[in-house]
Amino acid sequence: MTILSTKPAVRTAVLASSDVSFRRRVSETLTGLRWQVREAGGGAEALAELDANPTEALILDSWLPDLEMEEFVAEFRRHHPEVDLVTVNGEEGEDGTTRSPRRHELLYAIRRGQDADGAIWNSAPVIEPLETRRTPPQPVGRAVSVVWSGSLPTGETVAPARSNSGSQRLPELVGSHPGMLEVGRRVRLVAPRRTPVLIEGPTGTGKELVARAVHRMSDRANRPFVALNCAAIPEALLEAELFGHTRGAFTGAVQGRTGRIEAAHGGTLFLDEIGEMPLVLQSKLLRFVECGELQRVGENEPVRVDVRVVAATHQPLARLAEKGEFRSDLYYRLAVFVVRTPALRDHLEDLPLLVEHFLARLALDAPAKRLGAATLEKLLAHRWPGNVRELEHVLECATILAEERPEILPEDIEFGLAPEAAGQA
Repeated sequence: MTILSTKPAVRTAVLASSDVSFRRRVSETLTGLRWQVREAGGGAEALAELDANPTEALILDSWLPDLEMEEFVAEFRRHHPEVDLVTVNGEEGEDGTTRSPRRHELLYAIRRGQDADGAIWNSAPVIEPLETRRTPPQPVGRAVSVVWSGSLPTGETVAPARSNSGSQRLPELVGSHPGMLEVGRRVRLVAPRRTPVLIEGPTGTGKELVARAVHRMSDRANRPFVALNCAAIPEALLEAELFGHTRGAFTGAVQGRTGRIEAAHGGTLFLDEIGEMPLVLQSKLLRFVECGELQRVGENEPVRVDVRVVAATHQPLARLAEKGEFRSDLYYRLAVFVVRTPALRDHLEDLPLLVEHFLARLALDAPAKRLGAATLEKLLAHRWPGNVRELEHVLECATILAEERPEILPEDIEFGLAPEAAGQA
């Protein structure tokens, strides 16, 4: 006798929307209907999710922050014709396209997600403009809140948290300051090309995030992203790390090894702190950038690879090149397209958004915390020499010091500097 299993089939969907609260409501509804939902904040992230796992349906919002809708749909149709496309505006797909047998459940979840009044609020609240702010409702679950009614040291006001500031905004880059939007705009322009990119900016401003965004939005997104910090590897080993080596090429080389450049074949090589690369190695890197060929340490035959180079530095490379401290020919090959990440002190109006972002991330592993007005004022008064990375670490430390309290107090904020040094930072 054959025993039929009563276990329900796994239903999988990717939900692509930049609206966090909408995603949360739709996901909750579908989870209750025994769906597994993978959320994506943008088009490139959604395509990566679709490539990574078998999927029955894609729920697509009417706007994406990183890709034009027509471009995204064309890419989706080309690579995933077996997946049902369900749009939030209820438009029907083309004739002959795949239709999920449970499409009615997807449409029901979309309606619930669009009906904010009838759904449970379970996402981080918007930081409202000062003139319209009122006491927000208490969030359910692990939501995060930032309460503030003051002003910036410069007299500027805080921009609304969830404004759609144009298609330049990328999910990796938190903030609505024009400087951050310009970073997003330049990334969108250069990502589809093979052009080398140089990212300049102070330490801790998210240069690697920008490099990953360039890779994610390129046609190399499904190929390797290989990162190498040129300042973290001893000069004697850096050549072998970059170009690879054969067995016995030098003392201790008991076996051959593929270098970082070759490992990135078909994808993107990110060279962080390129200004720290020794001059003797810069000439070898120049040859690779110019002709796409490398020579492993201990070998005579060149190897041809297809790699896009994205470099980053906190140093003024143009000035170093003028003084002969960095090869000018390599500089001009790397700096074909420059993206500059601003220091946090230059876009302090984004600090409440960044605080919200980091507290939400910390709430994944610990009880959620909120920030009061006095605490936020203390953060705004700091000069942030370590930029966004310093802010992330300060908030992580404060979350631990707050222990079981739901609110982070000013005394929980430690900047890691002596009081007199903190005042001068």
